[in-house]
Amino acid sequence: MRIYFDSSALAKRYIAEPFSDIVIHWCRQASEILLSVISVPEMISSFNRLRREGKLVGKIYSELKREVALDIVQATVINLDSEVLNMVILCLERTEIRTLDAIHVASAKAGRCDLFVSADLRQIKAAKQMGLKIEALG
Repeated sequence: MRIYFDSSALAKRYIAEPFSDIVIHWCRQASEILLSVISVPEMISSFNRLRREGKLVGKIYSELKREVALDIVQATVINLDSEVLNMVILCLERTEIRTLDAIHVASAKAGRCDLFVSADLRQIKAAKQMGLKIEALG
């Protein structure tokens, strides 16, 4: 099963939060994990926000960053090619979604995922409208 994780879902693989157990379940079920090229920068941004807020200490941040780097080499990363960019435009025209969220939905479509996993409600709605099968985390 080809499973696409947006950044809001994938971060739950590394940080214990509500629905982390579901993310870990789907990671184990996946024959292939699909991610957008923007996923890692978005997660690092989120980890840094937690660090600034004092919810994540420097050593744990470094460990999380290392784990992400090790995992990313095993994932299929969808780049921003012309197919994805055209799908982003369609998504922006057909749904009420923001740009980065549209990149995730378009990447999932281009990657021909079997399941789209997200914790972002607006993105989930758009993914449904674009014909993706979804796992809503929340």
